[in-house]
Amino acid sequence: MGSWRRLLFFGGASLRGCGGACVPLGGGRVLIWGRQFSGAESETLKQRRTQIMSRGLPKQKPIDGVKQVIVVASGKGGVGKSTTAVNLALALSANDSSKAVGLLDVDVYGPSIPKMMNLKGDPELSQSNLMRPLLNYGIACMSMGFLIEETAPIVWRGLMVMSAIEKLLRQVDWGQLDYLVVDMPPGTGDVQLSVSQNIPISGAVIISTPQDIALMDARKGAEMFRKVHVPVLGLVQNMSVFQCPKCKHKTHIFGADGARRLARTLDLDILGDIPLHLNIREASDTGQPIVFSQPESDEARAYLRIATEVVRRLPPPPE
Repeated sequence: MGSWRRLLFFGGASLRGCGGACVPLGGGRVLIWGRQFSGAESETLKQRRTQIMSRGLPKQKPIDGVKQVIVVASGKGGVGKSTTAVNLALALSANDSSKAVGLLDVDVYGPSIPKMMNLKGDPELSQSNLMRPLLNYGIACMSMGFLIEETAPIVWRGLMVMSAIEKLLRQVDWGQLDYLVVDMPPGTGDVQLSVSQNIPISGAVIISTPQDIALMDARKGAEMFRKVHVPVLGLVQNMSVFQCPKCKHKTHIFGADGARRLARTLDLDILGDIPLHLNIREASDTGQPIVFSQPESDEARAYLRIATEVVRRLPPPPE
C-alpha cells in the first residue's frame, strides 16, 4: 500500500459514536436528534436546542491557503451537480485569469471529477506529508477517485467515510487559491454536515432540474445550509429546456421554471439556466468540459454567466 493510501486510511484518529446521541468531530460534538417537533414547539425550547447544538459544533478552521470555499450541492443525484461544479470552476478561472481555482470532490461513493477533468494518477506527497492536487485545464483537483481504482466500489460505513473526508479537507496542499469549488454528494447527510461545520464556507450553489421530484430535495438542501449558517448564493436550473437540433422546437422535458418558483418561495436568486444539450454531456464524458473545449458556445456562456453571478454574491474574502 502506497504512502498516500496509508495516510488516507490509517493516518488519523477514528471517530466513535456515543450512545447514538452524538458523534465527535474535530474535538466537538454533533447532536443527532431522534424526535420531530411540531409547529407548536415553544420558543423557549427552540432557543434551548440552539444553545445545546451550538456548544456541540466543532470549531471551524479555514483550509490553509484557500481564500473562499464555494460548495455545489443538490438534494438529489442525477441533476447535473458534478457537471456544474466542473464548469463553474473553469468559468471562474476563465472570467478572471488572475484567480487561482481548485476543485475538491467529496462525493466519496461516486467521484466524477477524475473522468470529467481527464485526470488519472496517484497524488504525490509534499515534504510536509500532504497530498498534492492533480492539475488540468489550469484547475487544481483532488478527489477520492485518485486514491482508488476506477472500477473499485467504496464499501465503507459512515465512520470510514468521515475519516476520508477529514483527510481530503485537511491533508491536501492546495498552495494559494482564491476559490475552492467543492463538489458535494447528493443529499443532506453526514458529509454535508461535516464539511459545513468544519470549514468556513463562503456560499452554497444549489443545483436542480425543474422537475417537482428534484425540487423537493433541492429545497431540503437549501434549508440544510441555512440551518448550519451557510449562505445560499442561489439556484441553478439545470436541464431547463431541450431544443431539437433539426427543427429547433423547444421542449421542457422536466417541466418549465420549477426552480424559479422554488427560488421565489425560498427568497433566493436564480443564478442561471443550463439547457439539456448533447454537447454538454459529450464534453463531460470525454474529459473536455464545455467551458474549456467550446468556450464560444451558448452552453459555455451560460456557465460563464453563472460564475459571474456567483462572484457577485460572495462576501469579501478574509484578509
